[in-house]
Amino acid sequence: MIGYLTTIMTLVSIAVLIAMALNVQWGMCGMVNFGLSGFVALGAYTTAILMLNGTGVFVAVAAAIVICSVMGALLSLISLRLSDDYLAIVTLGFGEVIRLITLNEAWLTGGALGLPGIPRPLVDVIGTDHYEKFYLAVCVLVVLVVFAGLELATRAPFGRALRAIRDDEVVAASLGRNVLLMRVKAFAIGGGITGIAGSLQAFQFSYIDPSQFSAIMTVYAFMAVIAGGRGSHSGLILGACSIMVLLEATRFLKDVIDILDNSQIAAIRLILIGGGLILLLIYRPQGLVREYRATAPTTPTHLPNDRKDQP
Repeated sequence: MIGYLTTIMTLVSIAVLIAMALNVQWGMCGMVNFGLSGFVALGAYTTAILMLNGTGVFVAVAAAIVICSVMGALLSLISLRLSDDYLAIVTLGFGEVIRLITLNEAWLTGGALGLPGIPRPLVDVIGTDHYEKFYLAVCVLVVLVVFAGLELATRAPFGRALRAIRDDEVVAASLGRNVLLMRVKAFAIGGGITGIAGSLQAFQFSYIDPSQFSAIMTVYAFMAVIAGGRGSHSGLILGACSIMVLLEATRFLKDVIDILDNSQIAAIRLILIGGGLILLLIYRPQGLVREYRATAPTTPTHLPNDRKDQP
């Protein structure tokens, strides 16, 4: 049971990182990204290929971050000429391109068979008995570091500029903000975070194949951001945990309702999750936690006593 909970919490940590990436791009900047699974796959395969060729852990992870950041920046450059709907289609196409490459370029990615035997960092030092707990601690630490960095960015002028572009890019541009540059930065940051998530997933399973990076990964990320609160980093952690708890808890419906088969149980799981999101959107449309907003100090309505008689 402890091993099962450790694995689930590790997967939740990876899901939180993916949701954080989406929150930067869509939650804060307003750019829809339906290709998250492609970015995660790109980071995972980059890490796996380099590790299988004898590259060190830090070099492999750094390469995944850089490659995903560069791809995110390049993808965002076309956002200047595309509206939100068309940008969403482009990102969806990007995810499909990455999936087809990983599926068909067997000389590089192993094709449908995937890449087995990915070395796990420090497994020889920690040992197999306690490694899962150690790896969970590493994942949680990475989540905390990314969360702290995003919280600082949210409260900085950079975060306020992103939200201004999300709300009205024309007004933001009129105030001197370079809208295209800010979008490139947001997509690059989100891409780098997905690169980290892909690396952690590759190390978690020691094996990757194209089926691990389906479009449902993107759906879960959007569900986490919507449930937690768009633009709220602390809220999306709660949202991701809630979604994963629902997903895992409903696996045991078979033990409670033994008259249903597996396909019916799977349908009921999706119904319960969808119903929960609908109720959340009805009764708390802003999400579990509102996004951070800087408040201006109130202006006094009267002059100080020593200035009342002055003109």
